Amino acid sequence: MTASATQLLGGTDKAAIMVMLLAEEDASRILGQLTPDELRQLAGTMCSIGDVQPHAIADAIAGFSRSTQQNGLSGHGRVDSVRKILSGAVGEVKTENLMRQVAPEHEEANLPALGLLRWLDPKIIGEILADEHPQAIAVLLLQLDTDVAAAALAALPEELHTPVLHRVARLGPVSRQAIEILEQTLNAKIEKLHGTIPLTMGGIKHAADIINRSHRSLEKRVLPTINKIDKKLAKELENEMFKFEHLFALDTKMTGVLLREIESDTLILALKGIEEDQREQFFGAMSSRAADGLRDEIEMRGRVKKADVETAQKEVVAIAKRLIAQGDLIMGEGDEDYV
Repeated sequence: MTASATQLLGGTDKAAIMVMLLAEEDASRILGQLTPDELRQLAGTMCSIGDVQPHAIADAIAGFSRSTQQNGLSGHGRVDSVRKILSGAVGEVKTENLMRQVAPEHEEANLPALGLLRWLDPKIIGEILADEHPQAIAVLLLQLDTDVAAAALAALPEELHTPVLHRVARLGPVSRQAIEILEQTLNAKIEKLHGTIPLTMGGIKHAADIINRSHRSLEKRVLPTINKIDKKLAKELENEMFKFEHLFALDTKMTGVLLREIESDTLILALKGIEEDQREQFFGAMSSRAADGLRDEIEMRGRVKKADVETAQKEVVAIAKRLIAQGDLIMGEGDEDYV
């Protein structure tokens, strides 16, 4: 794909172009602040966008310097360039795993044990690493998502917690050779335990995520059938499928439709529990005066109980579900979602 003047660039395309225009050191600092999902999405766009024409740069970065507008960005060697930038931001091992996802046709590195480690139950990870040196454990934990690493650390013997965390905090550069040695050690252990290690796959959240990303007609067909088989499972799926954060996908018009049905006190409590930048979606669907008033009320409310916030957010979700059932609130882009 080539980013030209005729293409309508999305937000991710523009962000990718901006990062690629920066010096590697500056780009690495920015990328280091992103979440794994954000990195995956941005890196994928950087690899796939191809040649970026000057007009696309001008469109993506209004007011950028005249010389930058005339240079463009060559697609030659792009994947290697992205890998180098990411390595400076998140390290070589995380970069190799990330690049294997966003540019598999260019990826030659092979770290199967580290990849499998991400699928294992944290308790099993703890058992595998229990007899390793704290330094090795620290390096391996840093290759995992933070939540998984925390659970795996908790599964380790208590006497290892302090030395491992101490090394995580003090860990400096780790050579590629050291990572490869750890990889070989993990391979041997996993091969020895093969057939006895339970893989954590599936579950309520995974099923709900699949349904959420499918056409709404699938939800309408599948959930009633599951309800006949297992009412408890159907309820758990429904609760997991539609959470308060899913409302962030609403556009301004639909957000306005929802806001008209929510009591002021409920809205204040619900928004109190989310970040300021997430509240902007709701503020943006109001008049400036109403938004400023709501900001003041949220600020004046002070500290509130987490349980009260959760109750308010559940009430907002219930209202959203009712509006969707009535056809007044539209989420998604399937043919059945429009008339």
